[in-house]
Amino acid sequence: MSRPPTLTLPPCARAYRLDTARGAFAVHDARPAAAPLGTALLVPGFTGSKEDFLALLAPLAAAGFRAVAVDGRGQHETPGPRDQQAYEQRELALDVQAQARALRESGGGPLHLLGHSLGGLITRAAVLCDPAPFRSLTVLSSGPAAIDPAQQARVRMLIGALGTMDMARVWEAMRALDPPEAADPDVPREIAAFLRRRWLNTVPEQLIATGRQMLAEPDRVAELARAGLPVHVVSGTVDYAWPVPLMDDMARRLAARRTVIEGAEHSPNAERPQKTAEALAGFWSEFG
Repeated sequence: MSRPPTLTLPPCARAYRLDTARGAFAVHDARPAAAPLGTALLVPGFTGSKEDFLALLAPLAAAGFRAVAVDGRGQHETPGPRDQQAYEQRELALDVQAQARALRESGGGPLHLLGHSLGGLITRAAVLCDPAPFRSLTVLSSGPAAIDPAQQARVRMLIGALGTMDMARVWEAMRALDPPEAADPDVPREIAAFLRRRWLNTVPEQLIATGRQMLAEPDRVAELARAGLPVHVVSGTVDYAWPVPLMDDMARRLAARRTVIEGAEHSPNAERPQKTAEALAGFWSEFG
């Protein structure tokens, strides 16, 4: 679970609902002082939300890019139905396509797509539906296929719990399963409260359906390579969901840019936002 270092929206950004042909989505939209060099659509991961990108917004805007972080359907402040079929990967990919169309209509230069973790699988599916709206794809801490077997047992346990328990009880059970080293006494009270609130706001059927996607995702790297879109594979030096060597190999198969953020693990966007923003802006600047 990504943990944002701050909940403060920077002065360059505002929160609102982005209206699209597939409904309205809660977003944080950060804009540079001058005309943007391009627009980045930032798609969060499993159990995540737009807040996971809060620390990226100001540095990306300072680099000249409009950055729009979104809650997907059923995530945190974007509502969604209590129906697992609504969260099939193709449905979520079509949501990304609709978000991209809405952003392109509002201007802002070339549109760059980024997906973190599960969001990397969803954005890949969106590109494979139609790459035309996008100038590039960045895959952040996401791999070529299903998550690492060591993590699959935890996700299966979570899916099972969500089928029998309410969200509050599942949250408490998850915390009880965390190892002692996961308890961080330095986490501000407001961040801890936000993580619980975000969890309770998320539709359980969204978590069940997307969790199953992470367990069964096929390797679609060859398909993505044929799409012909410039790709950037970014990760920390350690990753528990997709081992770093898998991401190295995926980048090689895609002939993609590869960046490893020192000092980061599964969430470089939250753990090392300045270095991550520099890497992202450097890549996007090549495709203005």
